[in-house]
Amino acid sequence: MADELRVQLDEKGADDQRLDTLTGYLRRELLALDVRDVTALPDGAPPAGSRAVDMAAIGGLLVTLGKSADGLRLVVAAVRNWLARGSTTTRSVRLEIDGDVLELSDATAADQDRLVALFVSRHSFSDAE
Repeated sequence: MADELRVQLDEKGADDQRLDTLTGYLRRELLALDVRDVTALPDGAPPAGSRAVDMAAIGGLLVTLGKSADGLRLVVAAVRNWLARGSTTTRSVRLEIDGDVLELSDATAADQDRLVALFVSRHSFSDAE
């Protein structure tokens, strides 16, 4: 199982400050789980000729998963809860592990359950490993 999960949040009509605030709330929630770390997602390489500054992608988090077999499942559940709390706005979340992407937004709860189960099963391991 890969140990890094990239999370990209979005909320329709949200400015950078609002996205930064929402990302901070989710980061604190994720840190309470069995994960090694949750940091701002780097925004890629700086432009040629500029000073190397670690710019963070607004709305992005890099979750370093722990050794728990349920770690990924718990993180995805927390992200889905964040998504559901935006019932008065349109929110979306993009999760990525090793190039495998799961995007959640307006899908029904049943569709999200199926997509999440498939995504988690592809990237989980048993405690016996």
